[in-house]
Formats: sequence, C-alpha cells, structure tokens
Amino acid sequence: MQKFTVLTGVAAPLPLINIDTDMIIPKQYLKTIERTGLGKGLFSEMRYNEDGTENPDFVLNKPAYRHAQILVAEDNFGCGSSREHAPWALLDFGIRCVISTSFADIFYNNCFKNGILPIVVTHEQLGLLLDDAARGANSTLTIDLEAQEIRGPDGGTVHFEIDPFRKHCLMEGLDDIGLTLAKKDAIAGHEHAIAAERPWV
Repeated sequence: MQKFTVLTGVAAPLPLINIDTDMIIPKQYLKTIERTGLGKGLFSEMRYNEDGTENPDFVLNKPAYRHAQILVAEDNFGCGSSREHAPWALLDFGIRCVISTSFADIFYNNCFKNGILPIVVTHEQLGLLLDDAARGANSTLTIDLEAQEIRGPDGGTVHFEIDPFRKHCLMEGLDDIGLTLAKKDAIAGHEHAIAAERPWV
C-alpha cells in the first residue's frame, strides 16, 4: 500500500457523532470485492439527493472540499458493522487521514491495513482542528507521522500518540501481505531446510 510519511492537504469538517460504516458506505455498495470505484458511494446518503443530484449543503460537495484528504469528525467514528468497504471508500475518494476523539475498534484497525491514518485527539484539540477545517480553501493541515504532529494553518501544533508497530507499517507501506513478503528470504530458507531434512513432506 502507499506509504504515509507527511501529508499536507485540505481538511473537511464533519462535526457529527457516531458516523457509522453504513453512513460511510451504504449497504447497496457492498456487492463488490474490488477496492476501487467505491469513492462515488462515500457518504452517498448525505452527498446526493433522492434524484441523484448533489446535495450542495454537504461538505464534500462544496468547492473548497472536493479534494479533501483529511476528515475531522466527532466521537465514535466508524461504529456499526465491520465492513472493510468503509476504509476502501474513504481511500478511493482520496481521504488518507481521519481525525476524531474516538474510533470503533474494527474500523480503526481496518484503517491501518489500508493505508489510512486514524488519529485520536482530545475534545479540546478537536475543537481547534474543526475551527481550522472550517476555513474552506484555507483549511490546510499537515500530518507529520514521523514527528506525530498535526500542524495547522496558523502554525499551531497538536501532538498525537500512535502504536510504534502501526506507525512503522504505515511509513513503510506495509499491509499484512507486505509484512509477510518482507520475511520472504527467511521463509524460503526455512522451506529449503525442511525440504532437505524431510524430503518426503
């Protein structure tokens, strides 16, 4: 998967609690097992009117946020069912980082497996970041994973914590398959040794 080191991009404010995975990608989009093409369905029940036209009031339809790479949301982001299509849809739209005060466990884990950085901040920090994100075209944040910092447009800095192993995987672009392939020489050596010791296996 794509490495995550430093991301500078527009942050879109989504000041809602309990944004569940059905809101992120509704059930009608779950028929595919492809990871691409789901961006069009991201938040579709909020992004589109019943006739299929865009809802101009939804944040990602506003000109300043159409290419947002960061979401700033409130408590319990990604709750609900465990569908991995939720991070797939976010990534396909172009979202590489979600900032919230809390995440549902399965969604949080799925983000790391798909190259998305979920950042947990305090309520006070979230308030400041939502203010930054509300600036429209000027709502640019820089996410520095190595330094574990969020830098705002006015120079303010928010430090965040992250598990060292997950940080390593994101910075190196390693999903579960990538982690296995990183050990391919050791695996091959073990297989050759087993074949020599027990050729009948």
